[in-house]
Amino acid sequence: MKRIGLFIDGSNIFMSAKALGFRVDYTKLLNYYKSMGEVAHAFYFTALPPKEVNSDLRKMVDYVRHNGYVVVEKETREYLDDKGLPKLKGNMDVEIAVYAGEVAASMSHMVLFSGDGDFRCLIESMQRKHNIHCTVVSARSLASGSLRSQANEFVDLSTLRIALNHEYVEKTVPIDRTLIRRKFSFK
Repeated sequence: MKRIGLFIDGSNIFMSAKALGFRVDYTKLLNYYKSMGEVAHAFYFTALPPKEVNSDLRKMVDYVRHNGYVVVEKETREYLDDKGLPKLKGNMDVEIAVYAGEVAASMSHMVLFSGDGDFRCLIESMQRKHNIHCTVVSARSLASGSLRSQANEFVDLSTLRIALNHEYVEKTVPIDRTLIRRKFSFK
């Protein structure tokens, strides 16, 4: 039986899905992979703004944390670029590589949700040292060619849209039409 490790680069997959015009439902994602084998590990990696900053991302991360994922997070840092403009930094590449190395012995399949070419070396190491089948999932247009070619399998995120799409549920409120007619009657 497959022992799957999911490694989700939160900001990378968010941008990939956004480029494809949808939002990932992480409960559906976890269930999708559970249907393929035992999910031994499900990690979600993200950089978050400081706690004093109100952010919808924190709510989403709390949801993910309470629905089957181990969340690895760090606070973003502000720095000045070469033009002196403030920028935010929150790269999680090292954390993803370290966690993957730590749990490699307990998985047979690694699924990396990122198109970042910096992960080519990680994928190569997982294959060579641990004989792990590595799948990379990202938007083809945003995925590094070297990462795609190193992986045993590349899955274009657009092909998973139907399976992973977060569907918005609108709440309907019953309307008393007699009140509307009374309020706007023209006599």
